[in-house]
Amino acid sequence: MFQTFEQAQQAITEQGIQVVDLKFCDLWGRWHHLTIPASQFEPKLMDEGIGFDGSSVGLKSVKSGDMVLVPDLATGFVDPFWETPTLSFICRTLEADTHEIFTNDPRNIAIRAEEYMKSTGIADESLWGPEFEFYIFDSVSYENGVNNSGYTIQSREADWNSRDGGHGHYIPLHGGYHAIPPKDQLYKMRTRIMQHLEKMGVLVKYHHHEVGGPGQCEIETPMMGLTQAGDATMIIKYVTKMTAHDAGQTVTFMPKPLFGEAGSGMHFHQHLFKDGKNTFYNETGYGCLSETALFYIGGLLKHGPALLALTNPSTNSYRRLVPGYEAPVNAFFSLGNRSAAVRIPKYATQPDTARMEFRPPDATGNVYLMLAAQLMAGLDGIKNRIDPTEAGFGPIDENIFAWSDEQRAKIKPLPSSLNEALSALEADHAFLTQGDVFSEEMIQQWVHHKRHAEYYAVRNRPHPYEMSLYFDV
Repeated sequence: MFQTFEQAQQAITEQGIQVVDLKFCDLWGRWHHLTIPASQFEPKLMDEGIGFDGSSVGLKSVKSGDMVLVPDLATGFVDPFWETPTLSFICRTLEADTHEIFTNDPRNIAIRAEEYMKSTGIADESLWGPEFEFYIFDSVSYENGVNNSGYTIQSREADWNSRDGGHGHYIPLHGGYHAIPPKDQLYKMRTRIMQHLEKMGVLVKYHHHEVGGPGQCEIETPMMGLTQAGDATMIIKYVTKMTAHDAGQTVTFMPKPLFGEAGSGMHFHQHLFKDGKNTFYNETGYGCLSETALFYIGGLLKHGPALLALTNPSTNSYRRLVPGYEAPVNAFFSLGNRSAAVRIPKYATQPDTARMEFRPPDATGNVYLMLAAQLMAGLDGIKNRIDPTEAGFGPIDENIFAWSDEQRAKIKPLPSSLNEALSALEADHAFLTQGDVFSEEMIQQWVHHKRHAEYYAVRNRPHPYEMSLYFDV
């Protein structure tokens, strides 16, 4: 939004801004914020920053937790959810003593990944198009105690409400794709979300109801740069949740909140450019893709198991990645096949649009790490000329669910649990540390936390359904 501090100060004066909000991302992908009066928005802020405790958000250890926030002026936007006129910025984090950029800050890792890409000479720009799937519910309640465990979700669109009487226009399981009002009861909210986003500088390609009957929605944006895509993702998650909250409803990006219903992913369309030309395009190539694009796909699929530890880093991720839905469970690429880990869109066949889509990810990850990791895997594929066909990744343009077990056994599977993905990352992460983009320290911290604080924490708890299965044994 701003190129100079003076431009930001002028906007504060002209728009009557009274509060400046500084937002930053923790290691696990959640936003935090710190707020100052507009009177404290002074030039020294850009040099000295504002201190905070990095150990409280997973960025540093307790013994050396002091850090400072410095706003990235280009990210400024007026926050529509505050009663007091508020200008928000996404921040970079620096070391408190030296004011050097903090190496393991997720947003800084994303920036370094782009810089590394340019240093290789392979490309000078990468463009990304995340797809945002999420559920809007009326209410949710949950509990996890020593002697009780469970949750309840309510949605005004769900056909489980039909027995209680009402308007009769309910959406059955898996029946929500592009539903129209009166079945689609969330179109007004999605439009309000879109309007907020566009005022905040995040362009929207379209929005619609998704497959999940009880409130699943999707928003797509045009293609954008890597760090810009990370920022837009954080803003979109914030705006969807706040818009729903203002309406007395709630949003979740959880991959599988409902048993037997469609899960929510966050697919990433992506391609590389050099000197203004799409390096992924070849008019006569498979899916109009170039050799460079195929090598990039080879890198994504070779490192796919390790990637999932960052792109699908929750126990709930692997309740979505199961056979029988459009979610990918195998490492192969295809032209238009939505069960493939890498899909080549049939409609993207022009010199500026040819691209591929990585379909496993979901929104439980840290988007900056997700973007950086995918780029690093793809670049590694190009550098090492990993041919996806020779490596056994396809292409496969058939319905693999119609194949025999023997046929499907020839396809390389993706991890089926968080622990399996974390083990893959432990064994395969040299592609991430190239150019000092990711650090060994950060990867080890990620694996340890995800395994001990999340995977084991879920594994070691009795599941409510186990009562039905085993209580009377």
